[in-house]
Amino acid sequence: MECIENNTGRDKRYAIQLIVNGDSYNIAVKANTLLVNVLRDQLNLTGTKKGCELGNCGSCTVLLDGEPVDSCLILAIEADGHEIITVEGVAKNSQLDTVQQAFIDNAAVQCGFCTPGMILSAKALLTRNPHPTETEVREAIAGNFCRCTGYVNIVKAVLAAAVTKDRGA
Repeated sequence: MECIENNTGRDKRYAIQLIVNGDSYNIAVKANTLLVNVLRDQLNLTGTKKGCELGNCGSCTVLLDGEPVDSCLILAIEADGHEIITVEGVAKNSQLDTVQQAFIDNAAVQCGFCTPGMILSAKALLTRNPHPTETEVREAIAGNFCRCTGYVNIVKAVLAAAVTKDRGA
């Protein structure tokens, strides 16, 4: 990681490379810039929501090298050279992912604020465990808070996505 200073020596920035949704980005960030802010403000990927900014709500969940993380707790420089998937990167070739479609089919999208994080947590779960139990689904999304109506339809959606994936869809 290269340090880039301005003429006054203040406002140091660092050159980093992020691989986001399969695209490579070379950007300059301050040492204290959060990953969520880079995604939303510099890359215009606003599907990643800013919620509590304390790592409690999961609205800012992204996949970092395939693992769900709270992007409000990760410095952008810590993500240098890593692969990040945001909700914008879940659909492929204009086709919704199985998890996204299951959320729609099971009325699991309420206000939508928690949905991106829920979808990414569910995708990570189904990647490592294609046949989760309801308890395992609830554990996987435990870091994502829905303040609208609860988790019944969200859990149903994740379990339905697992069944759909089994059928090869």
